[in-house]
Amino acid sequence: MTTQIRVGIGFDIHRLVSDRSLVLGGVPIAFDHGLLGHSDGDVVLHAVADALLGATGLGDIGELFPDTDDRYKDADSRDLLKDIIGRVRAAGFAPGNVDLIIHAEKPNLSEQKTPIAQSIAALLGMPTVDVNVKAKTNEGLGPVGNEHGIACTAVVMVSKG
Repeated sequence: MTTQIRVGIGFDIHRLVSDRSLVLGGVPIAFDHGLLGHSDGDVVLHAVADALLGATGLGDIGELFPDTDDRYKDADSRDLLKDIIGRVRAAGFAPGNVDLIIHAEKPNLSEQKTPIAQSIAALLGMPTVDVNVKAKTNEGLGPVGNEHGIACTAVVMVSKG
């Protein structure tokens, strides 16, 4: 049997607001703003979810958990990702590695990169060493650079067979 390797890309961005807590990768982050979203607005887990779904051809997070469905209002994105990894495994795939970039002018995330990698690894049932987290500013450019939002880009490799 030949091993099939596939790659998926995910991206998400949410607006920063003053009346919500900030959660990235399932990790609470001390900051005076949080991300606006129908669920908890965790752009990291949303990007990882879409990358997994893309790699396995299982749709996208908006199709599975639409923001028009009140069942997902203020949903914990860790629960959504657990559902998705269950679907990925049921389709015969296993995650091989995750590489992601969190785009945020503030807060500084250097201290949170390891806890975020550990959280994602635990949610996906994989070694932490297979999850790489990078944090970048946008050098003052665009909505992220102007501190209006936080975004995340994720690439996931999965294998089958």
